[in-house]
Amino acid sequence: VRMVFDRNGNKRSHEFIRGLMKSAASLSYKQVQQAIDGKPDDATAPLLDPVLKPLWAAYKVITKAREARGPLDLDLPEYKIDIGKDGRIAGIRIGDKFESMKLIEEFMIQANVCAAETAEAQHRKVIYRIHDAPSREKLVALAEFLATLNLSFARGENIRPANFNRILREVDGTEHDRIVSDVVLRSQAQAVYSPDNIGHFGLNLRRYAHFTSPIRRYADLTVHRALVAGLGFGKDGQTDDEISELAEIAEHISTTERRSMIAERDSKDRFIAAFLEARIGAEFTGRIAGVTRFGLFVKLDDTGADGFIPISTLGGDYFHHDEIIHALIGERTRIAYRLGDLVRVRLEEAVPVTGGLRFELLEGGSEAPKGAGARSRAPAGRGGVKRGKYGGKSGRGGPRKGPQKGPKRSSHR
Repeated sequence: VRMVFDRNGNKRSHEFIRGLMKSAASLSYKQVQQAIDGKPDDATAPLLDPVLKPLWAAYKVITKAREARGPLDLDLPEYKIDIGKDGRIAGIRIGDKFESMKLIEEFMIQANVCAAETAEAQHRKVIYRIHDAPSREKLVALAEFLATLNLSFARGENIRPANFNRILREVDGTEHDRIVSDVVLRSQAQAVYSPDNIGHFGLNLRRYAHFTSPIRRYADLTVHRALVAGLGFGKDGQTDDEISELAEIAEHISTTERRSMIAERDSKDRFIAAFLEARIGAEFTGRIAGVTRFGLFVKLDDTGADGFIPISTLGGDYFHHDEIIHALIGERTRIAYRLGDLVRVRLEEAVPVTGGLRFELLEGGSEAPKGAGARSRAPAGRGGVKRGKYGGKSGRGGPRKGPQKGPKRSSHR
């Protein structure tokens, strides 16, 4: 697709062409970023002035329109697993983030919009990538949580991504930035495929159809076929039978997408558990990533590993699960373990076959806000009979729970 934008990043026109793509240089994101940053190599040096700089200038132009559109601006870390030549895990790190990645992403988004617009103009039925606005219940829960951090959130009838971005900017760089980003993500609906277009809330787009990856996503291939048929590019386009099955296809690929996301998450959990198995007894810092009636989920800072702290190991107290502030609160001690709190833990158990990790709390917790915990109907459970300075030493006050996995993360893109 050939796209023309004005100086403010607004698309003036586009045209689809059927042809063959050849990657002449096969550059990596890192290579392009280094070239733009003034460190070109043998492959990028000849392309810098005639190709890369004009491409970068075009990207900077369309980001103006993106900023004016105001899509949901979540920036969460992604952890990568490095595997050595011997097949063993060499390390776990936060993945690289280059602006060159955003360049490709922005142009792909524009191409996807063009695909949806052309399909509609040709009266071809296609599968859209849709993302509904958050439900009223999730917005109320989010507003109540933010209120505990003295943050206001307008949840009127016309909720927009800008409402969330304002909150994210307000907490950027503070101790609450990670937790607020996480809670905002959890408040979002799951993006799915559907022949019935309702728009894409997260990207703040009226029409959006995946088009850019037909070799790995079936939804994109169905869109290519629709365009081939609509534009008269050949006889291998969308058929009447395929049109009649689009709803079924959309439901199927939405299901398989969720299944593949779970498989990816499970495989990462197992790799991480195998990597940490040799470090049982070691101490780590992390943050509380999930709060349930049965205990706390903790995400480690250095590896992003998710593990579980059973409520039976939190100390000799009854704990109430306060769903509004996402916390376990001791009835007698009034100590609170809240979502996002910084904690120090010791690894007690790692099970690579399931990807489960179990921690013991060494440090963490703070005094509960006034009135917190009273909203719970019943105690969540009882902690152990021993109690350290920070609710640390494990006890025997409840059933022993094996390693569990952390809370699921929704995808809106």
